[in-house]
Amino acid sequence: MSKPSATILLVEDDEVIAEPLIFGLQNEGFQVLHSVNGEAGLDVARQARPDLVLLDVMLPGMDGYAVCRALRQESTVPILMITARGQEMERVMGLELGADDYIVKPFSFRELLARVRAALRRRQLDRGTEAAHNRLVAGDLVLDQTARKASRGGRPVDLTQREFDLLRTLMEHSGEALQRQDLLDEVWGVEWIGDVRTLDVHIRWLREKVEDDPSTPRYIQTVRGYGYRFADPTTHE
Repeated sequence: MSKPSATILLVEDDEVIAEPLIFGLQNEGFQVLHSVNGEAGLDVARQARPDLVLLDVMLPGMDGYAVCRALRQESTVPILMITARGQEMERVMGLELGADDYIVKPFSFRELLARVRAALRRRQLDRGTEAAHNRLVAGDLVLDQTARKASRGGRPVDLTQREFDLLRTLMEHSGEALQRQDLLDEVWGVEWIGDVRTLDVHIRWLREKVEDDPSTPRYIQTVRGYGYRFADPTTHE
């Protein structure tokens, strides 16, 4: 199954510029949407959610700067500004409004293509980094914070909301000894009033779900007289 191509929104009112850009980008495998004014471009961006926006500065009605400002308030889509103005202040204005890059007319298609591909690569890297940051991994234990799911050895681990939050807190502080009261404050909230043994009960339940032998845990270890420590088996000796 082939990988779907990226969708590019071109907001450009000059057909002499737009037509060859659309033709060239489509030949390179991109899907291209085209708007001829700022208001229409903003509507298309909101509805179609393109992977990148090529945005001319000089547009009828709502200019490119206004479109850029509006888009950046609600989206992280890469924006490449197209301008006929070569002055530094004009370029700086676009970047300060949130544009990722700019290209000055006249430009070659090869230069624009290189900038488009670079922006899309950066976008992919950012998404990969974000996804990695949303996963906590220790040995064969994986906690997906976005989906709020846990797995061990590729098999799902059924956790309650409280168990998930407790395990996440322990994994975020892997290797650190955490006091019982600190864990209660973090997971149950500082306003919670109850028996501290509630924590011990939840620790026991967690161990039954994530440990090979809950009586000799390798992940969730007791720090006698203090609290608990999460140990990553790939680093713990």
